[in-house]
Order: sequence, then structure tokens, then C-alpha cells
Amino acid sequence: MRHNKAGKRLGRNSSHRRAMMRNMVTSLLEHDRITTTDARAKELRKLADRMITLAKRGDLHARRQALQVVQDRKVVAKLFDRLAPRYQERPGGYTRIIKLGSRPGDNASLSIIELVEEEYSAQTTGTGDEGSSSAEKSESTPQGTDEQAKEA
Repeated sequence: MRHNKAGKRLGRNSSHRRAMMRNMVTSLLEHDRITTTDARAKELRKLADRMITLAKRGDLHARRQALQVVQDRKVVAKLFDRLAPRYQERPGGYTRIIKLGSRPGDNASLSIIELVEEEYSAQTTGTGDEGSSSAEKSESTPQGTDEQAKEA
């Protein structure tokens, strides 16, 4: 029985798995998006969210803890200087996994894991304005811009 054994083994021994996850989280934080298999993406999401949470703390101890995992000092600088302020108000969920389909060679299910770009806005509950806000948005978009362009 696998009681209290969290995480997937991904067909690798522990040192290979740790090295692979360190490489992948470094690449994800450097490029903001990588393509990998579904199982690896789901495991990578845990580590990437943990690194961004460390960066949000922003103290020296958190930076040293991030340097134990992320292999490039420039990526750690980017994490603490640019990514942490972007996610300061977001209470988690810094990554998104998009399913791509299967790989032709071995039929492995592929996905893109990327850092979430849009700004976080706190959800308001119980105000009853949710239905009218979508109608207001559609009314505020300019209608008939093609006709105006043709007339001009």
C-alpha cells in the first residue's frame, strides 16, 4: 500500500526525478511556458507554485530556498523582481495546464504548462451584479466600426 507517499514517480529514481523537476521549473520560470506530458505538468505545477510563493515572501531566506531548486541565478532574480509583484494579490493558482492531445511517437498525452498572465481580481459574491456586468461589457464594445470605416 502506498499510504503517505505523495507525488508521482514518473518512471524515474528519486535523484533523476528531482533533477528533471529542477530543470523543468527553471525552464518554466525562464520562458513562462513549456510543453511536456500531462503527468509531468501536474507534478511541475506543485513545484512552480511553491517557488512563486517563496518569491512573494521576498526575504533572503526565501531567495536562498529558491536557489536550492532553481538552477540559474538570473531566473531567480526574474522570479523575485518581476514575477512576484505580478502575483502579489493572487492567493495561488499561478499556472495553467492546457491539454494538447497525444504525441505521435508514443501516444503520450501532451500539454502546455504556462504561467497565468491576467491580473487577479477578487470575486464578489452575492451582489447580484454578475449578470448585468456581462451585458454592460457587450454594450460598451464599439458596434458598427466596419460601417463607419466604409463611410469614411
